[in-house]
Amino acid sequence: MAAVGLIAAACGEPGQSGAQAPPSAVSGEGCAPVAGDQLVVLVDDRGLQTAENIVPAVHGQAATPDLLAALNAVSAVLDTPTLVELNKAVDIDRKTPPVAAEEFAAAVDLTSAITPGDGGEIVVGAANFSESQTLGHLYRIALEAAGFDVRVQAIGNRELYLPELQDGAIDVVPEYAGTLTEFLNAQVNGAAPPPLASNALEPTMTALRELGEEVGLVFGTPAEAANQNAFAVTSEFAETHGIRTLSDLAEKCSGRQTILGGPPECPQRPFCQPGLEEVYEFQAGEFSSLDAGGPLTKQALRRGDISVGLVFSTDGDLAS
Repeated sequence: MAAVGLIAAACGEPGQSGAQAPPSAVSGEGCAPVAGDQLVVLVDDRGLQTAENIVPAVHGQAATPDLLAALNAVSAVLDTPTLVELNKAVDIDRKTPPVAAEEFAAAVDLTSAITPGDGGEIVVGAANFSESQTLGHLYRIALEAAGFDVRVQAIGNRELYLPELQDGAIDVVPEYAGTLTEFLNAQVNGAAPPPLASNALEPTMTALRELGEEVGLVFGTPAEAANQNAFAVTSEFAETHGIRTLSDLAEKCSGRQTILGGPPECPQRPFCQPGLEEVYEFQAGEFSSLDAGGPLTKQALRRGDISVGLVFSTDGDLAS
């Protein structure tokens, strides 16, 4: 799903299965995998992951009150379960992003509270994955209701679209708060600066707005919806072992039989295996090298090949 900075920092390309940390190095029995069809995300109750709430990023000269109000209307109707359902509509049910956005906007009466005006021409940029494109079309619908003439343009990754946003070639992009904060942090403060994003949304947004002032960007209100690294198990695994949170996982399932699955670099990335070990004191008996929240990891969970796997929190496969 979303290939976004801090999320991507824990992710990689598909690899070969293999073991890290031999079972003899880990104490405790752990929890063997349990096959099942439905996947559930374990609650990150100690805040391992950075706040990655969806936020409208706007070129400063385009950031009129009417434009920001329309974008904020989209943020107001988006929470994480809603975004999961939108991603399911596109990635699993095979609707196009414009169709999924139109149907959702109609269902929640998105445009009813938006005041029409004389907006002018706006280009909404979107990254090269379906979630970003669906969000871009939701922005289009809201902006059109506010009187803007809007075109959605799929551009590519952040390295391609952000310079265009800063130059004014595009006017609006749906972004992710923590990832963009660190991207701009490096741009403004040099390579490897002290991090400014955290698991708390308010200070992350404060830092993002301050960085935005340096590079000519303005930000709307962040949505409740957030696309973060997440750790999933099957519902059968959760029920068998009585697990709802990552703290539960660490307490009940650290040990030799537990198999963690994820991208090849997960054992080195702070938001993947090292983060679980440091923040939760979780120890897996084995690590299975798969992919970055993709089909290999989800198939391994469903088949009962791994106990817990790294996914993205808005993956359409997580829809109930």
